[in-house]
Amino acid sequence: MLRLLARLRFRLLQSHPAKLLVLGYATYMLIGWIMLSLPGATQTAVSGMDHLFIAVSAVSTTGLVTIDPGVSYSFWGQLVIVALIQIGGIGYMAFSSFIILSAVNPDSRLCIKIARSTFQLPEDFEVRSFLRHVIVFTLLCEAIGAALLYIVFSNNGEPDALWSAIFHSISAFCTAGFSLNSDSFTSYAGDTTVNFIIAFLCYSGSIGFLVVSDVWRVFTGQKARLGFTSKIIFRLTVFLAAAGTALFALVGEWPDQMANWQILLASFFQVMTAQTTVGFNTMAIGELALPMVMIIYFLMIFGASPAGTAGGLKNTTLAVLIGIVRSVTRQRPDVTFLRRVIPAEVRTTAIAACAMYIFLLGTAVFLLSMTETAIFETILFEALSAMGTVGLSMGLTGELSELGKLIIIALMFAGRVGFVTLGIAAATRDDDGILTDDEAFVI
Repeated sequence: MLRLLARLRFRLLQSHPAKLLVLGYATYMLIGWIMLSLPGATQTAVSGMDHLFIAVSAVSTTGLVTIDPGVSYSFWGQLVIVALIQIGGIGYMAFSSFIILSAVNPDSRLCIKIARSTFQLPEDFEVRSFLRHVIVFTLLCEAIGAALLYIVFSNNGEPDALWSAIFHSISAFCTAGFSLNSDSFTSYAGDTTVNFIIAFLCYSGSIGFLVVSDVWRVFTGQKARLGFTSKIIFRLTVFLAAAGTALFALVGEWPDQMANWQILLASFFQVMTAQTTVGFNTMAIGELALPMVMIIYFLMIFGASPAGTAGGLKNTTLAVLIGIVRSVTRQRPDVTFLRRVIPAEVRTTAIAACAMYIFLLGTAVFLLSMTETAIFETILFEALSAMGTVGLSMGLTGELSELGKLIIIALMFAGRVGFVTLGIAAATRDDDGILTDDEAFVI
């Protein structure tokens, strides 16, 4: 037995980190599927396929659901879901790596290897310290969010206000979008307090742990200024939120009785939920005008930040593409953004990610068009939502066929693992390479 474990450990050490990430997420999804299928986890009849769909959606922090979690699952089932969300939200190895590196085996090369790959850590990052900051920041934000939500929910007389506050705080920070409410947050559409608490949690989780660590190092005097990646993320996050909110409010079809502040609040929340890929909603997505839907399309692809809890191609990829276009149109040899040259390796990675994204999206939309009876706009929205681990839906999720569910499951898995990581895992041989980026930029 000991020889078998030693051999397994050796094989894992020799495996490429991308393969370990794929294997790790798949393992947790399988465990979640089994646990949700156990007696006592449900309070209504749920099929095995729906259990699998929910498990994958939770670990991938997507939030697409084929059944109502608040109705279909018991407290224990909901506890399993929120545990899967937490594991998927901060990276499946974060907690276990932190425990192993802190207490069990401080010199574990395997955990260091996977942690660097999970968060795309530069070589100058000390892994143990970084993981400790990730855990502390996560629990602190979720605790603050839960406390604030509990006050609001209890004042509104919601049943099980404490559990609802804890569940939604974790779901929001991990940008999972799972809700115990059948209507998500549409009943709180005009509640500024709830809207901004959820927004605080979502942006805190989606901004990226590398940025949080970067800010902390500047605050504590370990660095003189923010890194290149952090500056890009902050600027694009603010720009996309502000521009998206204004444009969403401008092109939307709003009831005459809605005040201007209500329109801005609803626009901000829906832009935020698409940008951070959290998937909550205060509006009926299936009733949105086409221009509003197209804004959500764009934000689901490019709104989020790398090394955080969100999915999609990330805003840093958008920055690279902008730099490439400017370089070509101005006929300059170097590709720059914010007056900094973007390394060739980063440009190549961004282009490869876009190519794989387009290929997967086109394949998925083609297959879904054969398995589902829905218009193109709805099918495209569903595919983008799954690939970006967003969780918003125009109503197709609950009507998916069995084959359609499998296609969406595959997209959610690819979206959480990462398109480049998935491609590397499929194409590379096992070696001792570490998936890191020594440049001051992260895709």
